[in-house]
Amino acid sequence: MALALSSSQSYALTPPRSCVGKAFGGRKGEAVVFEALNSEPSKGSAFTQEESPREKKPSCVNTASQEETRQGYITGATTPEKLSGIFMTDIACHEGKAKRQNTGPKVFQFQKDAIHDNCTQEEYSALVNDPGSDSLEMVKSAGVTGDHLKLRRRPAKLVVPAYSPALEFVEMGRKLENKVFEVEGRNFVLASKKGIRTAMEDRYGVMLDILGDPKQAIFAVIDGHGGHAAADYVAKNLGRNIVKALEDVNVGQDQLEQAIRNGYSVTDKGFLNQEISSGACTASVLLKDGELHVANVGDCRVVLGRNGLATALTNDHRLNREDERLRIENSGGFVSCRNGVWRVQGSLAVSRAIGDLHLKEWIISEPEIRKLRLTWDCEFLILASDGLWEMVNEQEAVDVVSGEKNLLTSCKKLVDMSCSRGNMDDITVMVIDLHNFMVPAGC
Repeated sequence: MALALSSSQSYALTPPRSCVGKAFGGRKGEAVVFEALNSEPSKGSAFTQEESPREKKPSCVNTASQEETRQGYITGATTPEKLSGIFMTDIACHEGKAKRQNTGPKVFQFQKDAIHDNCTQEEYSALVNDPGSDSLEMVKSAGVTGDHLKLRRRPAKLVVPAYSPALEFVEMGRKLENKVFEVEGRNFVLASKKGIRTAMEDRYGVMLDILGDPKQAIFAVIDGHGGHAAADYVAKNLGRNIVKALEDVNVGQDQLEQAIRNGYSVTDKGFLNQEISSGACTASVLLKDGELHVANVGDCRVVLGRNGLATALTNDHRLNREDERLRIENSGGFVSCRNGVWRVQGSLAVSRAIGDLHLKEWIISEPEIRKLRLTWDCEFLILASDGLWEMVNEQEAVDVVSGEKNLLTSCKKLVDMSCSRGNMDDITVMVIDLHNFMVPAGC
């Protein structure tokens, strides 16, 4: 409804009989905007139309005094000074009559004692029913400018997307995938299964017969995060970089450990140079001269099965370790616990990894290394991503492998065991038979 009062003078209001349709009077000589829903064309009437949004039909009741006063004002018998209060007309009643006579309700503008027709029905529609805005409507009346223009806000549109069964429960559909990737190689087997992620981010690496020696090998399990780019790079380059470092050092034990560290460092720098925001946790085993050299960054884990007992050869680099939290905080990083999980800068749940360019100031790639001499009771190694260790403990895993004659079957059993307990992460399990890597004493 358009309303303009050019005076700040207050007026007493008479109690309304209906809820809609209003008339306002001002002082003599000043512009007054009056809205009436009168189906009869007035002489020389000028109007812009504003239809009511209501559909209800209130009763068509007006008191005689109100009707006389209204007619007197229109004919000039009643002046604006004598007019006070609000006159109510019934919208539904007049609109119905107007439709039957193919005429629309009108809004009159009074100036002094005359009524002027200076706007057509088409011009009214262009002013009020402006299709250019979906959320804001401006009702414009002749003689009303500036702050007297009234803005009305419409409710925002509610867009309901079409139902698509194919897109419903997408994550559940991914979880139900039952494909297991299997590898049966010389002295090792592997089983891997994708979780609910769009792409599989676990990888593995194997190098046999290093420097022509069948008792030298490198095995690695890689768990990527933030995409699979880092995991792909590590799987392709970590073993090569370690072997290259081995060629450049002497046989001493300190040099072997340093060669492994150099291999991790060179791999990390090579991936960071690609400026890709991705990372990878890695656990690797170098078998050389009858010894194990186990290295890890992140939460991939290596477990030794010895005479039926489990021995963890790695320690996860998670922020529940006080030494890792202190290292990050002392270097200016922020460590917080959210939903029971400690995270660096509120995002990453591991404290060491290859890659992670955006967190490289705190997420280091220096591995922890452990050396162990192989003995007759060392049966096998289990290398696995955290998809296994979140649901299956070390001794359970060793029991499963020990109880199966076929190593590949034991790998698949471990994958199934983790998934049956609710694992939805990618999972990779590798089992290495150690018997062929042992060196007789004195050699």
